Amino acid sequence: MCSHPDRLHAAITAIEYYLPDEVLTNDQLASEYPELSAARIAAKTGIRERHIAAPEECSSDLAVRAARKLFDSGAAEPNDIDVLLLCTQTPDYFLPTTACIVQDRLGISTEAGALDFNLGCSGFVYGLGIAKGLIETGQADTVLLVTSDTYTKLLRDADRGVRTLFGDAAAATLIETLPPDSEPHIEAPVWGTDGRGAPNLIVKGGAAKSWSDDGLAATHRLEMNGPEVFNFTAKVVPALVENVLQRTCKTLGDIDLFVFHQANKTLLDHLRQKIGIPPERFYLALEDCGNTVSSTIPIALKRACLDGTLRAGQLVLLAGFGVGYSWAGTVIRWPSGADVPVRARPLGPALRK
Repeated sequence: MCSHPDRLHAAITAIEYYLPDEVLTNDQLASEYPELSAARIAAKTGIRERHIAAPEECSSDLAVRAARKLFDSGAAEPNDIDVLLLCTQTPDYFLPTTACIVQDRLGISTEAGALDFNLGCSGFVYGLGIAKGLIETGQADTVLLVTSDTYTKLLRDADRGVRTLFGDAAAATLIETLPPDSEPHIEAPVWGTDGRGAPNLIVKGGAAKSWSDDGLAATHRLEMNGPEVFNFTAKVVPALVENVLQRTCKTLGDIDLFVFHQANKTLLDHLRQKIGIPPERFYLALEDCGNTVSSTIPIALKRACLDGTLRAGQLVLLAGFGVGYSWAGTVIRWPSGADVPVRARPLGPALRK
């Protein structure tokens, strides 16, 4: 599993993200829940504030804002995109596919593929695996992976446990083709699924399971069994990290930075200590945005790059885990200026013409 055949490689070459304008602070939450204080919320969750989508803002709106930031950065143009992958658990509609709406609004070619996939906190790593497969089998040169969720629309005002955690966001990640002579930049992910945990993080109403002659059920709110989710994570994630290291022929010491799904600080501190990761190599990025579900990892990667924690050529172990239950992990190499996509090389035309 540690050798790599002579093939094209997929690499992350750009990330941008979008946070809605409205902010919900710990002080505001404490005013609603007198038994809580802003300091107590921050100490337990590591979160000071979270961004909330406006009533009229849907996942497609957040996705478009994030993708336009990426295009405006000069990393790519809409017509460069061969496949658009949209990870969301809060689609605009049951149908049509939200990715189709985003494709049209962004002006991506009608010759491009576009699809939604329904995953939460493991979704970014799953998306990297899908993009890697599309690129390394010659089905695409350039993939735009967008993660976008508006979980706050699923939360009850009375449910303080989840309101302190979740925020809304979208991230746009560009994955491009590198030539065969480059180093692998996205290793094959390690996957995991245990559907027995489905009832512990669920929205029961709205979909076909809740339909009746009277229409849709009234229960369209998120329900979370926090202790069970914590226990699942504490059991699965250390094993996931070990499996990723074995599969990639790496040791804990080979990894320059660990970026896990940003669930909450209490859980992340527990995992870091249990696995034995030094704090200086374990990245946190949730204080001012909260748990943004599928977007937590790309937001953390972008921020680590901007603040100098993550540098060119470094190895990063990614681990996503949560609703489903579902989990996935991989190792990526952060690109350098020398990592030029095939698309941009004057003598290296793209596969699809």
